[in-house]
Amino acid sequence: MIEYPQTGPSRPLDPLLDAALGPRPERVPLDVERLESVDCGSYVREKVSYAVTADQRVSAYVCVPKGADGPLPAVFCHHQHAGQFHLGKSEVVGLAGHPDQAYARELAERGFVTIAPDAIGFEERNWSPDGRSNVCWFELSSRLVRGRTLLASCLHEVSVALDHLVSRPEVDPTRLGFIGHSYGGRTALWAPAFDHRITASVSHCGCIPYRYSLTHDTGVQAEFVLPGFAAAHDLEDVLARYGPASLLISATSDDRWSRGAAELFAGARRLLGDRVELAMYEAGHVFTAPMRERAYAFLRQRC
Repeated sequence: MIEYPQTGPSRPLDPLLDAALGPRPERVPLDVERLESVDCGSYVREKVSYAVTADQRVSAYVCVPKGADGPLPAVFCHHQHAGQFHLGKSEVVGLAGHPDQAYARELAERGFVTIAPDAIGFEERNWSPDGRSNVCWFELSSRLVRGRTLLASCLHEVSVALDHLVSRPEVDPTRLGFIGHSYGGRTALWAPAFDHRITASVSHCGCIPYRYSLTHDTGVQAEFVLPGFAAAHDLEDVLARYGPASLLISATSDDRWSRGAAELFAGARRLLGDRVELAMYEAGHVFTAPMRERAYAFLRQRC
């Protein structure tokens, strides 16, 4: 039986967070290009491209509900990992992959504007010869040797995607949400700490603290490697940095990436009060329709 360390929440320490994260890329003008527009019935799915750094662009799908009376809430929809590097934004809008991952499409059908970019190393941003190999450890190591981290780039790109959302007339800039499963669920814990425009975030099957990640069946994903951070600190320090955001920790009983969910929730309650909720399910590493409906209701209420 695997034993886990029984450590409590660590104290907030912003300087350590900033030092571990390292510098983030500088903001540049978005320079948005609309590449396509597809009528999907109740919403329009656009494919857009925008600049995230001076020499790099990202493509994303933006789903916009039809017939709105005024600006709508908007949600960043982060795709999963699953070792499927050929998938990214296309899965969360329902064009490929597993239908249970199509939450950007489902939220658009429910009246949210959604944005779904490819994360670094996935889909159109996978530069391996076969388009399917793991390039994320290169993306990490090539930053570490320059005193940077992959997570800093990832969080920067979340903020840039939100910049695009708030620039759109269809979006209410005071009602911005975030949702993700697995890899996306881990990012959902970090994003509201570094962009206080996020008012509600859903972390599904991705809430494992660092203190429970040092086992052979879990480990630390490349995107969340921060030198020295876990020596005395953990996700509670990240939650302590939240602005106004509410958080839903959505977890399952038979999922290694959900380990420590109840403990993290207890720490989050001390930090965020009734702005945090916990949804626990008897299931594996899945995002079923009832789980998604619970997440959508949270976003509807809190976003």
